[in-house]
Amino acid sequence: MAFDAKWEDYQRMSLRFAWSLNGTGLLAAAHAFAGFGRRYAQERDSLPQTDADRAFHLVAEATELIDYQLPFATDEEAETIISRGHQMLEEAISLDPQCHDAIRMDEAARCPSFESYYNFLLEHEPEVRARCAEARAATQDDDSPERAEMAAQLAMWPHLRWLAMLSSKALICGRNREALRFCNDLLTLDPSDVADARYTAALAYAKLEDEQGLDQLEARCRMLPHAQAGNDAWTLIARLALAHRRRDLPRARQFIAKIIEAYPQALVLLARQRELPDGVFARLAVPPFSEDELVIAMSEATVLTQEGRDSLGRGALGSWLLQECLSRATRKELDELRDTIEGMNAPFGPNGLKPEGGPR
Repeated sequence: MAFDAKWEDYQRMSLRFAWSLNGTGLLAAAHAFAGFGRRYAQERDSLPQTDADRAFHLVAEATELIDYQLPFATDEEAETIISRGHQMLEEAISLDPQCHDAIRMDEAARCPSFESYYNFLLEHEPEVRARCAEARAATQDDDSPERAEMAAQLAMWPHLRWLAMLSSKALICGRNREALRFCNDLLTLDPSDVADARYTAALAYAKLEDEQGLDQLEARCRMLPHAQAGNDAWTLIARLALAHRRRDLPRARQFIAKIIEAYPQALVLLARQRELPDGVFARLAVPPFSEDELVIAMSEATVLTQEGRDSLGRGALGSWLLQECLSRATRKELDELRDTIEGMNAPFGPNGLKPEGGPR
């Protein structure tokens, strides 16, 4: 259910187009909407829109560059992408000085540390909350309940994203109880949890060694239409961390097995523990139970796996998890992990073979 900037841009434009047809006959409106998709894709400027709509379109374009292209760009490409992305954000702010997404994303590049970015988000959250609430209240005048509901959602989503980023940065800064407070605010404001606050909350409960809190979170979110019944990567990693912390290693291994069963390429991804830059617009929108989802979850879980780092950059949990994965690996998987196990004493895989040219 993660936010998708391009889809949200489409929703905003379709809503604006529907409002422009007020008073139009049903047949004329239906005919006009039949060509909306083509015009949106090929002639967007011909559609009715406000400066706020234009600003959000720039946010969506910047999101594609910064969140989805930049992590895979070469050094030469990266400089161009970053420059273009921030030009778009600055233009968005000039069009709409209350474009909270653009303001938040632009500030992320200016803050010298996670702590300073956290303080910025915290300071301005009440203002963002108030402005989004005002925008939402204004949507209640729509005669169509469906349009009013969509408009209300679109009005509040920038605040939900602001809170979601605030909770994420609180977790990174070690403010675990604050992270939970913001997650609870999100779940109260939006019980459908479009911001996926429960994922950040699961990691925070693991950091606090609060298994009861994690149980309550899972029960609270179990009936969501997009819930994964506690089998999502974040919850499984949190439970794995809790079991490891209390030295219940058989139980921890059960959660490793569940992750491997649920996600493709899981053993290799659990061993690599790759850390990625966080999405600047929001957590990246990827299919559930996909390889990409596990990569994102493992990256966010570095607050658990890197706790008490060793010389190789892994904490107690990260080192143990790597050893466990290598002990289960096939020869093919060990070959894939050759770069990960260079420089460490790797165990044998179940086939009794170390990778060729293995650890030195």
